[in-house]
Amino acid sequence: MPKLKHFLNNNNEGGMVYSTNPDFKLNEDEGSESDDEGPAKQDFRIHLIRYKGNKVATVLRGYMGHPAGLEEIGKMLKQKCGSGGTVKDWEIIIQGDHRQTVATTLEKEGHKYKFAGG
Repeated sequence: MPKLKHFLNNNNEGGMVYSTNPDFKLNEDEGSESDDEGPAKQDFRIHLIRYKGNKVATVLRGYMGHPAGLEEIGKMLKQKCGSGGTVKDWEIIIQGDHRQTVATTLEKEGHKYKFAGG
């Protein structure tokens, strides 16, 4: 009877992966940019959020991929908009109303997008 091998899976869901196959190897680069869904498969939603004090922020949601890719897109969009912002909770938040600039930049990079909200 083959020995049961187990490996720790370091993806976002966590947990253990079990295999009875003696030749099983855990893909250590799981979620790397090469395995990341390409730009054409990213389908962003662009929201305009209004805060107290008449402040607004452009928020992008819907990213499916590696967190490093999200950070990279967030940094690029903040530079293109010339504005501050952050990347947290799988959202890119850019200070100010930059929906058109974000849409143009995403289109040039090959990402799909839709405007969402009222």
